[in-house]
Amino acid sequence: ARFREGMGRPSLIEPGHIYHYSIDCWNTAQVFKAGHRIGLEISSSAFPKFDRNLNTGAPLGQSFLMEVAEQRVYHDKEHPSAVVLPIIPSGGTQS
Repeated sequence: ARFREGMGRPSLIEPGHIYHYSIDCWNTAQVFKAGHRIGLEISSSAFPKFDRNLNTGAPLGQSFLMEVAEQRVYHDKEHPSAVVLPIIPSGGTQS
């Protein structure tokens, strides 16, 4: 969340405030057959792929204290949410 405006513009979040995020998961390929379901997992950490997020707002790599983080995805009329999954027709290509 600290780098939601870019790596060069860190900005801490305020508890109780709703923020907009656009998360690019890059290109991938997956076939979803009839009856298949997908899930979406939201987390404030991806250790060990990325450095630990201690959820304190302290400068990175300078704290040992940890806080529990709670993420919420709002999906009502005032706060619409979406997962966009491009579809490539069978045997086709996407330009």
